[in-house]
Amino acid sequence: MSVGVAVSEPPRGRPVLRLALVAGAVAAAGLLVAALAWLVAPTIAAPPPRSPFGIGFREVAPDAAGLGGWLLAVQSSFSRSLQAALSALKAGGGWGPLVGIGFAYGVFHAAGPGHGKAVIAGYIVAGERALRRGCALSFAAAFLQALVAIAIVGVGSLILGATAAAMSRAGTLIETASFAMVALVGLALTWRKAGRLAGQLGGVGPAACGPGCAHDIAPPRGGESWRALAGVVLAAGSRPCAGAVLLLVFALSQGMLGAGVLAVLAMALGTALTTSALASLAVFAKGAALRLAGGRGQAGTVAVGLLELLAAAFVLVLGLAMLTGLALGAGGA
Repeated sequence: MSVGVAVSEPPRGRPVLRLALVAGAVAAAGLLVAALAWLVAPTIAAPPPRSPFGIGFREVAPDAAGLGGWLLAVQSSFSRSLQAALSALKAGGGWGPLVGIGFAYGVFHAAGPGHGKAVIAGYIVAGERALRRGCALSFAAAFLQALVAIAIVGVGSLILGATAAAMSRAGTLIETASFAMVALVGLALTWRKAGRLAGQLGGVGPAACGPGCAHDIAPPRGGESWRALAGVVLAAGSRPCAGAVLLLVFALSQGMLGAGVLAVLAMALGTALTTSALASLAVFAKGAALRLAGGRGQAGTVAVGLLELLAAAFVLVLGLAMLTGLALGAGGA
């Protein structure tokens, strides 16, 4: 039975060390994100457009070559197949192809780039190690994406009578809020992990603690834990998939919004399964690191603390980078 308590603050005499750890981790994570961006940049063909219906969210558009191009081609093929399945259903066809293609689209879409997977993986490496909880986060984020897409198109068009331009503005606000939530989650994680590591470096580590020690790795149970988990789900899932929005708009134009909703829910299930697989890899990797550190004494504990701090800072830098990119994109529009 794991003990659930909040992570303690570092000793009063070490606020400078804590701030230095935060600054160092953010700088290291910034260099990592910059290196990844430099590696990925040659595979990006051009700034991706929004949907032809005037609504949607900008997605990463890989070049036509390589694995990214193959994934993009597969997703485009699934999108056309979904629209054809909707048209066939309207003409009297069955529901099976629509649900099956929607599910497959979700599986392949989740295999591509996206901030939701990075947020969940970063959160797991930064502090989580429960496989069940990692999968629960993946499913909750995937279905939140679906619900937000349904709300934007369904509520915006049917109830409020919003135009495409108004729904596009609402989508931009949701994007901004989602990215800001990523940065806030990363900031909170980074601050807590820096405090924990400062305590370890000062000689206050798990070995000196008794049962119920505030340095337990297991996340807290109760209200604070659920608030933290809800924040991760909101950060990872509040920005809907552009393909889901596009499909719903097409379904609405055909007078088959209900069928579009069913297809989007099937997409969410496929996305959740793929993201859960990636989260499972993060859980196993974190568990292996903890087992390795268990035999290395205090040095191993500090090494794991550094890894957790870097993962938390990665989430923070990712959120800030996406906010910056969104602002630059709006400024250049």
